[in-house]
Amino acid sequence: MAPVSDVRHVLVLPDRDAAEEVAQALGERFGTDEEPRIVRDALAGEDDAEDAQWLVVLHDERERLEPVELDAFAGEWEGWREEP
Repeated sequence: MAPVSDVRHVLVLPDRDAAEEVAQALGERFGTDEEPRIVRDALAGEDDAEDAQWLVVLHDERERLEPVELDAFAGEWEGWREEP
């Protein structure tokens, strides 16, 4: 039995709309099978929704996705890929 990888990629986006667009476009661009999770990440000490970042979390069990490509992809929406 092949070992299961727990590789996750976290893309940080400036707003919810961008996160939703990225989540949808991931499958189209990279052929991902799994639906990415969208998570609101409030900045420390901030309660205002405008001060939140939005995360798109994607599991990459087959380790098919290149971090550099994901970073450039997130950059199209003024975001970035967070290093684990």
